[in-house]
Amino acid sequence: MEHSTEELHNQAPRQRDFSRMHDMSHIKGWGIDANPENDPTYPMRNRLHEDGDGHSWTRPPQQPINIEVLHSNERPNVSAVFGTSVPASGVSGWLRRLAFRYSEGTFTHWLALLFADRVNMVEGVVEDLAQGQVPNLIAETGMKAQWQHNRKAVITKVAVGAGVVAVAAILLSRRNANRQD
Repeated sequence: MEHSTEELHNQAPRQRDFSRMHDMSHIKGWGIDANPENDPTYPMRNRLHEDGDGHSWTRPPQQPINIEVLHSNERPNVSAVFGTSVPASGVSGWLRRLAFRYSEGTFTHWLALLFADRVNMVEGVVEDLAQGQVPNLIAETGMKAQWQHNRKAVITKVAVGAGVVAVAAILLSRRNANRQD
């Protein structure tokens, strides 16, 4: 007997047959974890009757900490091995330190890290200009690849950027004209 979607939603949760609502067999890998015999994490999840926590290894020696290492405030210590290409510095470093004051489960943590990445990019451009080097922003931002694969987005970004610069120039020129009057 076929049921309408409305009838299925009106049934108690235990009586619903979701397989009739949506057939997901076209999605590659769908239902791969349905069989516990084919689940590589199954033995680890089924440790209720074992002694110990299942770890049979000793912690590797701690990597020497000779730079500032930002780590989650949810961890009691730094992981045994870590890596960082550049220590946190400048405004972006301050933003990163601020982000790690918050739990990894908060938007504040992740948004601060994303904003710090953007600020770090601007700091890098300013640093290049201060050293007398003109950065190749087209290559460094992937514009060549984007032009090849998504020209509409490149044209939109250039148009929006030009519009923002034009509006800023008009506002500044009006402001200067008002000051002179």
